[in-house]
Amino acid sequence: MTAQPTCVWDLKATLGEGPIWHGDAVWFVDIKGHKVHRYTPATGETASWDAPDQVTFVAPRVGGGFVAGLKSGLHHFTPELGFTFISEIEDAGLDNRPNDSTVDAEGRLWFGTMHDAEEADSGALYRLEADGSLTRHDAGICITNGPAVSPDGKTFYHTDTLGKVIWAFDIGADGGLSNKREFFRLEIEDAWPDGSVVDAEGFVWTALWGGRGAIRLSPEGQIVQRVELPAINVTKPCFGGPDLKTLYFTTARKGLSDEQLAANPLCGGLFALPVDVAGQPQYEVRLDLR
Repeated sequence: MTAQPTCVWDLKATLGEGPIWHGDAVWFVDIKGHKVHRYTPATGETASWDAPDQVTFVAPRVGGGFVAGLKSGLHHFTPELGFTFISEIEDAGLDNRPNDSTVDAEGRLWFGTMHDAEEADSGALYRLEADGSLTRHDAGICITNGPAVSPDGKTFYHTDTLGKVIWAFDIGADGGLSNKREFFRLEIEDAWPDGSVVDAEGFVWTALWGGRGAIRLSPEGQIVQRVELPAINVTKPCFGGPDLKTLYFTTARKGLSDEQLAANPLCGGLFALPVDVAGQPQYEVRLDLR
């Protein structure tokens, strides 16, 4: 593959995150900028919406709108009506916020929480059911990241960013997780595994915070490809386009010095890269809103 990533929107996000493909567009957030963004590749059109707090992900919902993760809890978001509060996630005293998310083929939303100041191991992994109930899974992590599911729905991936490890679990029919095991440990200096997505062949693409790119991991946890981007902090990939053969990457300017930003002016941009293997479709959250 000889294609190179190109910056399709130089928006200079402070903490671009959580890209998804929905309605022929890439939706993503700027967590620290309190924004939801949309980029439509066919026209180049861009649009943005203000959030009332740190917004960490938006996931499309069956029946319309999105389920959004904010520091204050889960919300229902529509471009027309904005944000409507659904429920709290954790005790506010933890000073946690949501982080990364994914939706499985059963319509279950999976997301992690993390310590907002990135100091305490207070984060955990949660599963949202259609009735609005939350099940707590993996815990004791400072920065949870990269929830992702294999194409056959049997393997779940969850990242401990500061620990530099991606864990794998077996998924039961009821959504329960078991058989936790180390899938991959990042040995690259000054780089940390961030958000992930799994392609149609079961290979895991993982963004590298501080690593100027992303890696593609085999189902056995071996690096088979590395892609470089003209941005230092790469936060998450997603598959998009009509054939799901374009990888979109969010990036961030957070934590970078003026000198680093001057030398890497595209940090915080949205990037696109054609790939040979398609991704999985973006599933929608099944959630009954009362």
